[in-house]
Amino acid sequence: MLNLVSPRAKIEPPARTYRNDRGRIEIDNVGIVFDGDRGVHTAVENTSITIEPGQFVCILGPSGCGKSTLLNAVAGYVPPTTGQIRVDGEPVKAPGPDRGMVFQQYSLFPWMTVRENVAFGPRISGRGEPTPEAIADTFIEMVGLTRFAKRYPRELSGGMQQRVGIARALANYPRVLLMDEPFGALDSQTRAMMSENLLKIWAEFGITVLFVTHDIDEAVFLGDRVLVMSASPGRIIADIKIDLPRPRDGDLTVDEGFIRYKRLFHAQIRQESLKAFEQQNR
Repeated sequence: MLNLVSPRAKIEPPARTYRNDRGRIEIDNVGIVFDGDRGVHTAVENTSITIEPGQFVCILGPSGCGKSTLLNAVAGYVPPTTGQIRVDGEPVKAPGPDRGMVFQQYSLFPWMTVRENVAFGPRISGRGEPTPEAIADTFIEMVGLTRFAKRYPRELSGGMQQRVGIARALANYPRVLLMDEPFGALDSQTRAMMSENLLKIWAEFGITVLFVTHDIDEAVFLGDRVLVMSASPGRIIADIKIDLPRPRDGDLTVDEGFIRYKRLFHAQIRQESLKAFEQQNR
């Protein structure tokens, strides 16, 4: 199996390291309402969540339930209509380098090489030592793309582009990594490898991860906790701890405990998906 994380050395980020006392997310009674051409739409309502530093939390829910909207609010792209979001006690008012974002679409600068893409954040933040290029090289090696550092995004596969996106997000040393269905466009084998290697990266740095997905297997495999959102308007209807051992690999997916969680979430998501279907056909 392709090893996306370089085996040569334990990664030690330059300048500073992640700490498990940073990255606490508080979502306090948040509601998000949009006023569009078809009238007022409540995307998220009465949602409260606390995520402790270093936790890996996945959000599941039917299409259109507000998962991505809530994630974008934590990122600072969408302001809450009511309530407040805080990271380490600081209100989120706008996007910031303390929150790295990885999207489903790769969102790389096509005119920049892999190295230039990853170095972009450190460069605009005005880092002195080590140089933005040195920081980029560290994270490019971490995701196993050193040989491709001078390539352009168009020369990379989808999985490789997403690995660049993860390296670029981590190069800013965020307290929180926000991921919006980052593996949704990948084939199943690449998706499985990306999940395993994401867990290696997360274990290395202890960073808080909030991960949106519609894939039940992915949520159970990755998460410490899985939050289930209702059909629109979205709210948290279940917060379930995933009591499965770590580290995790592909063998876990045939474990009886894994299958029990899958059945539980499948029943919940099916019920909410039926509600969403009924709403769309009214």
